[in-house]
Amino acid sequence: MMSNAISELLEIAKEAAVKAGVEVLDIYDKGDFEAYEKEDESPVTSADYRANEIIMEILQTRTPNIPIMSEETPLAALDERSKWTRYWLIDPIDGTQEFIARSGDFAINIALIENNQPVIGVIYWPCGESLYFASKEQGAYKRCSRETKPISVRKFEVPSEDVIMIAISRRQSRERIFDRLTDKRSYQTLPTGSCSLKACFIAEGQADVFMRLGVTGEWDTGASECIINEAGGSIKAATFDPITYNQRESVINPDFVVLGDQRVDWESIIHYK
Repeated sequence: MMSNAISELLEIAKEAAVKAGVEVLDIYDKGDFEAYEKEDESPVTSADYRANEIIMEILQTRTPNIPIMSEETPLAALDERSKWTRYWLIDPIDGTQEFIARSGDFAINIALIENNQPVIGVIYWPCGESLYFASKEQGAYKRCSRETKPISVRKFEVPSEDVIMIAISRRQSRERIFDRLTDKRSYQTLPTGSCSLKACFIAEGQADVFMRLGVTGEWDTGASECIINEAGGSIKAATFDPITYNQRESVINPDFVVLGDQRVDWESIIHYK
């Protein structure tokens, strides 16, 4: 049974994600935003900052004793962060490029990290009016059209032979991905946008695997990892080592993979190089 404390924190995270998502969608529909370039040349918009304000205000008001790490706020030094046994990890808009390109494939990400592991994951997809959420050992769920249902990764009939559905970015070279896959399997592709939505689609069985090659931060995987774990999958570094949280000065992730059915021998299929 989920503890009352975790249950309450999950509801707060869901509330914050949806409230931010509703306002972001209004900005998106009106096209009323400014786009900028960060020092690392990644894009950010006034909508990212507004979503961050909404989420931060709710979390700081409702959970004043829990620190917050966000993509859109200055990063505390590791000396300070290492003292955190529990903290919120947020990406106000995952898929800012998709927001700017008007594909609709962007999402609000909120995770709760406890003892360096995600224990709550909430991802809201404004354009799909879908809320994905999970808490440790309590399963993964999707709420859409006021209906909430459990979700799980697709179970292969024959793990060693079934066709594999790869979630793939519209803006990432397919050759870079397929160069790292064994040619002994059959594949199909599901083009989509943000990293977190790809993870959600794997969690609900629409796709089976996703490989992310390129720069991401811990806020890009925190919520996704909790949801995919509870749905029966996993997230690993592309070398199949664990993803870590708040254990290094840098919060930049390694290249990583999101994996569905754990009976599949993914290490024989994906060759990282």
